[in-house]
Amino acid sequence: MFASVALLILIQISGVPVVPVTVTSRSPRVEVHELSDAELSCEFKTERETNPRIEWKKIDKDVSFVFYEGSFTGPFQGRADIDGATVRLRRVTQADAGEYRCEVSAVADSVKLGETNVTLTVLVPPQTPSCDVPSSALTGSQVELRCRDQHSIPPAKYTWFKDNRALPIRQPNATYTVNEFTGVLTFQTVSRTDTGQYHCEAKNGVGPAKSCPGTLMLIDDLNLAAVISGALLLCLLLLLCAFGVCYAHRHGYFSPVRYCRSFWIPQCHGAAHISSQNLNRTEHTQHSGYSHPPKEPQDFKHTQSFML
Repeated sequence: MFASVALLILIQISGVPVVPVTVTSRSPRVEVHELSDAELSCEFKTERETNPRIEWKKIDKDVSFVFYEGSFTGPFQGRADIDGATVRLRRVTQADAGEYRCEVSAVADSVKLGETNVTLTVLVPPQTPSCDVPSSALTGSQVELRCRDQHSIPPAKYTWFKDNRALPIRQPNATYTVNEFTGVLTFQTVSRTDTGQYHCEAKNGVGPAKSCPGTLMLIDDLNLAAVISGALLLCLLLLLCAFGVCYAHRHGYFSPVRYCRSFWIPQCHGAAHISSQNLNRTEHTQHSGYSHPPKEPQDFKHTQSFML
């Protein structure tokens, strides 16, 4: 160890350039179609090391080994080969896409570690997009038609068709707008002339374009007569309800006195209560020949007067 350090210092003092381990890639960015093979290039040169250690790692949220201690690991077992430091993956899928790092360790070199990164992109052709087309709308309303393919890589661009004729994305005085990146077709104010069969096409240059089935959209005029009739009927119902409330109020249906005559309601009479039935019974007994007990003589002094 001391000899290596002394040698490095001697080389630096003497001005001889130090050539550490160097690692490069012929293709730092690799794009392949799904289910095809991908080559991750890694080339290295060492200063003195004749048997460097080679490792491949995949850099995602977490770092995982691809090639470690002379063999492939995890999902790469049985479907990857290595030549020197270059790795070939067979039948790649979206799970293989991402950034990879090739690391070369040269213990005998003055700089003991070199590395390079390779980014793998797996291209996916368009899939049949999902389309949202309303079956009907009223004239003058705003209407949106949506088209989306969530699987294609790179993301697809969209074209809308009406009655099998493509709608231009940019057209002067057009009553609609098309966003080819989001797949949204917008009518600010639809008219009867916008009635037709609509479908959307997705393409990204990787595979053949795909389209959703056509859907018929009907544009109907607003029925003003029905709207006016409905408004008049609603006003009539409100007037009838108001009349009924006023009538009930004028005839005392909402007055608490009607309920105090036949039920015990302390709020109306306090602690005393005479029902309407008792009042009727008292009136009946007064007219049925019933006489009160005779009063005492002294009572006549106060209740009767005599004329001389």
